[in-house]
Amino acid sequence: MFRRKIETLLNENFNDLNAKIIIIDGARQIGKSFIIRKTASEYFHNYIEIDLKSDFEGDQLFKDVRTIKSFHLVLGSIYGEKLNNLEDTIIFLDEIQYYPQLITLLKDLKKENKYRYIASGSLLGVTMKHIFIPMGAIDEIKMYPMDFEEFLWANSVGKETIDYLKDCFEKRIKIEESIHKKILSLFKDYLISGGLPDAVTEYVINRNVIKTRNVQSQIFTYYKDDCSKYDIEHKLKISKIYDMLISNMANKVKRIIFKKIENIDDSNLEKYEDEFDYLVASGVINQSYAVSNPIFPLNESSSKNLVKLYYNDIGLLTNQLYKHNIKAILDSDFGINLGSAYETVCAMELTAHGHKLFYFDSKKVGEVDFMINDYNNLNVLPIEIKSGNDQNNYRAIPKLVHLDGNYKLPYGYVFGNKNIMEEKNNLYILPIYLIMFL
Repeated sequence: MFRRKIETLLNENFNDLNAKIIIIDGARQIGKSFIIRKTASEYFHNYIEIDLKSDFEGDQLFKDVRTIKSFHLVLGSIYGEKLNNLEDTIIFLDEIQYYPQLITLLKDLKKENKYRYIASGSLLGVTMKHIFIPMGAIDEIKMYPMDFEEFLWANSVGKETIDYLKDCFEKRIKIEESIHKKILSLFKDYLISGGLPDAVTEYVINRNVIKTRNVQSQIFTYYKDDCSKYDIEHKLKISKIYDMLISNMANKVKRIIFKKIENIDDSNLEKYEDEFDYLVASGVINQSYAVSNPIFPLNESSSKNLVKLYYNDIGLLTNQLYKHNIKAILDSDFGINLGSAYETVCAMELTAHGHKLFYFDSKKVGEVDFMINDYNNLNVLPIEIKSGNDQNNYRAIPKLVHLDGNYKLPYGYVFGNKNIMEEKNNLYILPIYLIMFL
């Protein structure tokens, strides 16, 4: 139904007979199966979709499949008449994590080159940590909820408008006020609907806030239920950490306080490493590490015991915080601090664009919301997010970019609500929605 950026990658893959097999990894309900079904069925005459979750819960025909021969025997017994050749037949292995041995088998199936294959799974990030991945035959692609540009497409915002916004971002040209108001209004809508396709459908197409929130509540429950594959001890800890994010977002200091997870004073990240690995690998949260010395690459200077967690979708957060009261988001005079919502949506946007998340934390300097590796300049890019009307109220970030400071980063960004496009001492102050072009 909605256009997604990953379609371009899929079409390029389908046009190349020598391309690797793509496995799309991501959280549940982000649109993986739909977009594969849409693109592959349009491109290939013979499109075969195998729901391995249904097979696992039913006949388990693929349970003991570990060789090419046994795979083809099962495949032929179900889809024999639809199988033809490499040019016109593709087999979509959906929810492949239910049979991890099939991931390993993909290398042999690629080498055989009899048919085309594509796969996806909702907990692949968890599964693939514990199996052999056949290098050279597979491209693992991460997929996320719809980012803001995809949300604009869903709202029929045309290429000409988006190109204009991008040109303004790159050339630092002030945006026409009427366009600014329109895009900022859509950004507020995005805070409500988020980027989960079913929720976007209810909000954008059906204009039904109650059904939008019902979809988000259901998906929130799905994400918690997915941890049930673990033993009861791990499940309870994962659920506790996931639930903590709501109250944590309301705090001035948003990092995880480990002792609050089980009320154990000497707790740290190492104690909950399995639980955090699950939440990150399953794609249901975005994780940001603290750095006190912003040196490129940031991975080298991060602190693993100072961590912020964000829901993978902004709609899940605003549903928990505000439910059906959308005026709290849409009405700037309502008196609600949307700082946690703005941070979450920006974490979501940066993650979707392939950035690993960090934030700056120093007792002497203060805190900056985000830092990302700037690979174009082999340096570090600090980012401050302002949700209120005072877009010039920042203290820590100037100390990172000032020429007289200790760090002397080339430049930084401050994103906020106002239609401002200006540069102050190596700080670029811009409208919040332009973060989609980072």
